[in-house]
Amino acid sequence: MDYKLELAAALAPAAGLEASEAAAMLETPPSADMGDFAFPCFKLAKTLRKAPPQIAADLKEKVELPAFVSEVRAAGGYLNFFIDRKEYASAVLSAVLGEGGRYGSSDLGAGKTICIDYSSINIAKPFHIGHLSTTVIGHALYKIYQFLGYRCVGINHLGDWGTQFGKLIVAYRRWGDHDTIEQGGVRELLKIYTRFHTEAEVNKGLNDEARAAFKSIEDGDPEAVKLFNWFRELTLKDVGRVYDLLNIQFDSYAGESFYNDKMQPVVDELREKGLLEVDQGASVVRFPEEEHLMPCLILRSDGATLYATRDLAAAIYRKKTYDFYKCLYVVAYQQNLHFKQVFRVLEMMGYGWAKDLVHVAFGMVSTEEGTLSTREGRVVFLEDVFEEAIKRTKAIMLEKNPGLANMDEVAKEVGVGAVVFSALSSSRIKDIVFSWDRTLNFDGETGPYCQYTHARCCSLLARAGYDPGAPVDYSQVTDDESMELVRLLAAFPGVVRSAAEKYEPFFITRQVVEIAKAYNRFYLAHRILGEAEEVKNARLALTQAVKTVIAAGLGLLGIAAPERM
Repeated sequence: MDYKLELAAALAPAAGLEASEAAAMLETPPSADMGDFAFPCFKLAKTLRKAPPQIAADLKEKVELPAFVSEVRAAGGYLNFFIDRKEYASAVLSAVLGEGGRYGSSDLGAGKTICIDYSSINIAKPFHIGHLSTTVIGHALYKIYQFLGYRCVGINHLGDWGTQFGKLIVAYRRWGDHDTIEQGGVRELLKIYTRFHTEAEVNKGLNDEARAAFKSIEDGDPEAVKLFNWFRELTLKDVGRVYDLLNIQFDSYAGESFYNDKMQPVVDELREKGLLEVDQGASVVRFPEEEHLMPCLILRSDGATLYATRDLAAAIYRKKTYDFYKCLYVVAYQQNLHFKQVFRVLEMMGYGWAKDLVHVAFGMVSTEEGTLSTREGRVVFLEDVFEEAIKRTKAIMLEKNPGLANMDEVAKEVGVGAVVFSALSSSRIKDIVFSWDRTLNFDGETGPYCQYTHARCCSLLARAGYDPGAPVDYSQVTDDESMELVRLLAAFPGVVRSAAEKYEPFFITRQVVEIAKAYNRFYLAHRILGEAEEVKNARLALTQAVKTVIAAGLGLLGIAAPERM
C-alpha cells in the first residue's frame, strides 16, 4: 500500500484539495516522535482565512482516518499522522522481501530512451581525477534510469579532434620514441605534450608547425592519420583499465571526429533559416530576445568548426538515431554558457525536442596543490587513485581479517567503492578538492562503512541459518530502532525517483548511509541470535530487508556489495 497516497485521498476532501495536491504537501517529519507523515497547513491559511494551528485542529476533527492510522495530532501548523506500527512493518518488509533486488524499481520509463553523454575523455590526454565526477555521476544516472525502466544509451563523446593532435605529432617527430610510447601509453604522450608547450614558449614557430600537422590529418595524409589512430588506440587501451575497474561499458564511442561529415548540413540549415550572421569574418548565431546571452560561434573566420558546431550536429544525430525522451550532458558547470547557447540555437532552428536536452552540471575537481593542468603535466591519474585505494584497503584487511577468502577481489571492490562513494557523497554541483586521506578514510559516512554494514547483515544471516520461508510476526519489529529502519526502507523507492528527477545520485548515497547507520544502532540495541524464535525470525527478516536495500542502493551508484570483509 502507498500510505502517502491513501492518506492524501483521505485528507483531500477535508482540506478542499485535489488528492494530488494533498500528496504533494505531505512531508516526512524530522523525528519519529512527530509522526510518520506531517501535513503542513500554512498554504491553506490564505484561502481558509484562518491561522495554520486552527486549520490543523479543524482538520483533525473533520478527516476520516484510514484504518492504518493509529493516531493523529495537531501540533502548531501541522497535522501529524502516526501509522499502526505492526501494519507498517508488515507492508514495507513484505514488499522488500517479496521484490528483492528489484525493490524500488518501476516501469516508469517503459518505451522511453535516455541518452547520457558522460566521461567523454580526450584522446592522448590522461584520464585523471578531474574526470572522476562526470564518469561516476553519469554511470550512476545510467543505472538509476535503467532501474526505472528506461532504455539507456551511454555515450562517450571522445575528444578526438583539434590542434592538440598536431602538437602531439610535432612532439612525437621531434622527441618521441615508438617503443617507449607503445609501452608507456598516455603517460609517455603526456611527457612529450608537456615538453611541446614548454618549447613553444621559446620557439613560437612550433605552433604554426602544429597547425600544419593537424591540417595534414584533416587532409588524410597517410602518415599523420596513422599516428592519430595510434594515439587513439593507446588511449582507449589505457582508459579501458579504469572502465573495467568501474564495470562501465559504453553503448557508443562516437566522438568529435565522427561528426566531421555531419556539420556542413547543420551550417547550411542555419544559413537557410536566416540564423547565421557574419561578424568580423566569423559566422555566429545571435540571440536578439536574450541580450545577456553571447552570440554562439559556429565557424571561425578561417572556416573552421568549433565545439558548438559539433554539439549541434551530435544532438540532431542522436535524436534521429535514438529518438530520445531526454539527452543528458554530464559536463562541468564551466560549460553552462556553451550548453545554453547550443540548446537555444536548436530551439531557434525549430526543433521542439530541444527542451529535452539537459546539462547535468557538476563542480570542478582540484588537488590540494592547485588546479589540474594537462599542459603543465600537473595531473593525478585516475588509475593511480584506484590502485592506491585498493592497496590501502588490502593493508587494512590483512591487519583486521587476514584469513579473508578472495581478499584481492574484496579489496578491489572496497577500494574502488570508497573512491566512487566519495565522489557521490555530496551534491554534484559542489567543487571538490581531491585529498588522498579524505577519499580513502574508511571511518564515518563512507562507502566502506556501508559495505561493511551489508557484510555484517550477510554474516548474521549466514550464522543464523536464515530461512526466507519462515513465518514472520511483524509485531516483534515495532520498537523505535526497528521502525526507524522501516521508515528508511519505505522511503527508498521515492528517493530513487527523486534522484532521477533531480539528476542527483547523492540522494541515494545519503539514503544508504542513513540505512546503514540506523541498522548499526538497531544491531547494538537488540539481540538477534538466542532470542525466542518469533523475535529472532522477525529481526532476521528486517536484517534481510536492510541487506537487500543497501545492496540495491550501492548497485545504483556503481558500487559492489561484498558479502564478507
